[in-house]
Amino acid sequence: MTKKRKLLFRVSIGLNLLLLGFAAWGMIKMNFVKEQVLVNEVQRNLVELEGLISHQIRNNWSDPNLVTSELGDVLSGIWLGMTTGQQLGMLSKDDKEILEDLYYKLYQYPRDELYSFADLTDEDKKNFEDLRNKLREVGLGLNITISANINSFIGQAEALVEKIESPLD
Repeated sequence: MTKKRKLLFRVSIGLNLLLLGFAAWGMIKMNFVKEQVLVNEVQRNLVELEGLISHQIRNNWSDPNLVTSELGDVLSGIWLGMTTGQQLGMLSKDDKEILEDLYYKLYQYPRDELYSFADLTDEDKKNFEDLRNKLREVGLGLNITISANINSFIGQAEALVEKIESPLD
């Protein structure tokens, strides 16, 4: 090989390695985005939901719309996580099914609609209290150490799906 070809070969290898590095960096960033959306928009909101249900129980359900509004945030977060994960191609089929099941199980609880608050019956309040217990059982609640690991959260979501009856009593 001539010197010119050797130089061209080395430059080509260097550019290929640089391209590979950029691709790896992009994959890492996409995975980070998926994890942040699911952990911040779903896991954190489920913990807040548990806390708000507890607060309402202690205060004799003085402001139940705090709970129904937070449930709306949870549902929006799950939908955002599924959409983002699918568009990035970073959500496995199993994870997508778990999130869909969680979405539909939580969707059966009363939630606020645009420009109107849900009216909760005594049965609805009892169902929310049962949901609070189920959230705590799977490790999603205030004063419980939670992991920011996506696999841990998916495991919690799967356990929660199994605990929530459909339809509600």
